[in-house]
This record gives sequence, structure tokens and C-alpha cells, in this order.
Amino acid sequence: MADWQEHLSRDPEIYGGELCATGTRVPVTVIPDCLGEGSTTEAILNSYPSLKPEHIQASLAYAAELAHEERLLPLRAP
Repeated sequence: MADWQEHLSRDPEIYGGELCATGTRVPVTVIPDCLGEGSTTEAILNSYPSLKPEHIQASLAYAAELAHEERLLPLRAP
């Protein structure tokens, strides 16, 4: 699994401190949102020229890590 921390970072001066693809102003949430809507990696890279394939892989690794944490700390049932 990719080490997402190498390619994703927070900066209080960029996008309000949200986690972004390092070296860009693209919030990490954009990437899984695009993938979830059916966009391909190529389409995302074309739409956000500052992104690199490594950013997409890192965002997926980050999402996987969050999913593992959810399994450890499940949401309460409604």
C-alpha cells in the first residue's frame, strides 16, 4: 500500500488546512469523489493538471486507512 503521507499534506494557508495533494491546491476529497462518480484516473489528471498519478494512489491509500479505522471504531447505528 502506498505511503499516502509522502503525497498528501496539510497547510493552514492552503484550502483552509484541508488535506491536499502535496504541491497543489486540490483537496484530497476531490479524488475519491471523482472516482466514485465514474471518472478514470486519466480524466482526473486531465481535469486537475497539477495532480500526478501518485496523488491518486495516495488518496486511495488514505481512504483505505480511514476505512480500516472505521472498522475499529464503527459508527453508531441509527
